[in-house]
Amino acid sequence: MTTIGTELNLTPQIERRIAAWRVKLEELRVEADGLRMGGGEKRQAKQRGRGKMLARERTDYLCDDGSFREWGLWAGHGLYEEHGGAPSAGVVCGTGAIHGREVMVVSNDATVKAGAWFSITCKKILRAQEIALENRLPIVYLVDSAGVYLPMQDEIFPDKEHFGRVFYNNARLSAEGIFQMAAIMGSCVAGGAYLPIMSDESHIVDGTGSIFLAGSHLVKAAIGEQIDNQELGGAVVQADISGVVDHRHDDDRACLDKIRSQFAQLAATEKASFARRDPRPPRFAAEEIYGLLELDRSRPFDVREVLARILDDSDFDEFKENYGQTIVCGTGWIDGWAVGIVANQRQIVKSKTGTAKGEHELQIGGVVYSDSADKAARFVQLCNQKGIPLLFLQDVTGFMVGSRAERGGIIKDGAKMVNAVANSSVPKITVFTGNSFGAGNYAMCGKAYGARFLYAWPSAAIAVMGGAQASKTLLSIQLKNREVSEEEKDALLARIQKRYEDAMDPRYAAARLWVDDLIDPVRTRELVSRSLLCAACNPEIGEFRTGVLQT
Repeated sequence: MTTIGTELNLTPQIERRIAAWRVKLEELRVEADGLRMGGGEKRQAKQRGRGKMLARERTDYLCDDGSFREWGLWAGHGLYEEHGGAPSAGVVCGTGAIHGREVMVVSNDATVKAGAWFSITCKKILRAQEIALENRLPIVYLVDSAGVYLPMQDEIFPDKEHFGRVFYNNARLSAEGIFQMAAIMGSCVAGGAYLPIMSDESHIVDGTGSIFLAGSHLVKAAIGEQIDNQELGGAVVQADISGVVDHRHDDDRACLDKIRSQFAQLAATEKASFARRDPRPPRFAAEEIYGLLELDRSRPFDVREVLARILDDSDFDEFKENYGQTIVCGTGWIDGWAVGIVANQRQIVKSKTGTAKGEHELQIGGVVYSDSADKAARFVQLCNQKGIPLLFLQDVTGFMVGSRAERGGIIKDGAKMVNAVANSSVPKITVFTGNSFGAGNYAMCGKAYGARFLYAWPSAAIAVMGGAQASKTLLSIQLKNREVSEEEKDALLARIQKRYEDAMDPRYAAARLWVDDLIDPVRTRELVSRSLLCAACNPEIGEFRTGVLQT
């Protein structure tokens, strides 16, 4: 191992960066606090007035003190504004510990449209089930939902990735022996009634919980029977008479207490055999990442300096250090977990090629060349051979273009890297630290490539290409065969750039669950460690195999 990193010299420029990122993170924190308010104070007071806990109060009470970590907070951000919005998609998801055991928790927020499901709600719950399945985490559903949001039913109901897929996953999780517990703590209506009853064990809260295929209004309209919801499918009916639900409780806390006691009885499971050792802190403060991180995404920084503030003891065993320098590969430890690092390198290097005058500066930040792709593909294979989880740090503008790159076989080498990442069987965790453009997103393990967990820094931007290039391309298309003045052209370009830049905001990606969470860079080490703890709950790594590769 080699110790990496240098002391951060607090120049005025670095102090400006630190101050600017702190301001940005404070803005995001205030906005995040607003999202946690769900449907607002009045609706929260109404729920408490009925003797019900709020969604996040339930998750915190269920899990060991301070262990619940929410993800997907930004899901739905900026979406459905014409419908009044859907903060956090109307559902709280996250991982926590119950008696020290990692679990996935899904808790409907009834202050947001009575917990109704939008399309992003469905996507978020499916993602929670996917994480539970991949990492073999038990899952607890705290149900309090009016079902599908009917004005948008065509976007939620019939397709493969829609509402019914949740019950499909219920069946698969149970068949895989992954324990599912459900608590009916409010409404549970229509097709949604299958979620708790397809779980392995179910609970219901008396007086507030109800479960039925059709509510009282629909029953009256369909068959003329007049009955209230508690008589129709309340706790006494469904636990004591129909036997649909297994356990009945007086209130939310009694229900959650019982679930905790039952989890204490779950048999211990085998863990993955990832290398572990005693954690050691980095030699440099994590807060110094703010000073390293450029405010302009086109500006380079040395990713090794970032790694020095994440890795144990700032030690890094680099792989092929002087070959394929636009991607840094190597192994280290994070909070005592062995990890393999694949990171894009955005730095200015000295080159002795291409000039008769000796050294000159060459900007290579963010571009993947053939040699970099070749190195990364081989490193991914090595980590699979050794059983080492992979951490990808994305800051990539794409693969190199142009005649020289094409004649050098860039597509072939890029395909090799994509193939290796796609078929990698060790757990993969991705952090978007900067740009994530085009096929670079795929090669560096974007959402489509099976990362167990994905996080984004406030500096991240995900798009098919950079804003300047995309805007000029779109402008050329729109102006084809049209005569406009320079003023009109500038105005149109400004509108295109604004729309494209808005879509590159990391909140845009988090709103659509392209990433699981938007995080403070200082928390990267902590969250990667927690993700590896979850990943270790699945002892099966699987065999690494690839298909046909061009060499």
